[in-house]
Amino acid sequence: MRLTYAAVLLPDSDGGYVVEVPAIQGCVTRGQTLAEALLMAEDAIRGCLLVLQEDGDPIPREGSRVAVRLGRRREAILRKVTVRLDEEARSVA
Repeated sequence: MRLTYAAVLLPDSDGGYVVEVPAIQGCVTRGQTLAEALLMAEDAIRGCLLVLQEDGDPIPREGSRVAVRLGRRREAILRKVTVRLDEEARSVA
């Protein structure tokens, strides 16, 4: 099963990016570069979904709108991230 979520990459004051996935409560990670942040986002999304699945909780579906809270930041990067959630993904995680 392939699932796609919006990842919000926010420049961090210490360098790098903080990544939030609004559709999955508590799904936050970070990376030093844009490429690393996106890889970390994939890993974080997959991990959160596997925990939800193991706990018997529903897998969140993304709506048609994404809310982004910038706080004091002036910009954000929005990227779609697709992860695979199946038997092979479970054995790797």
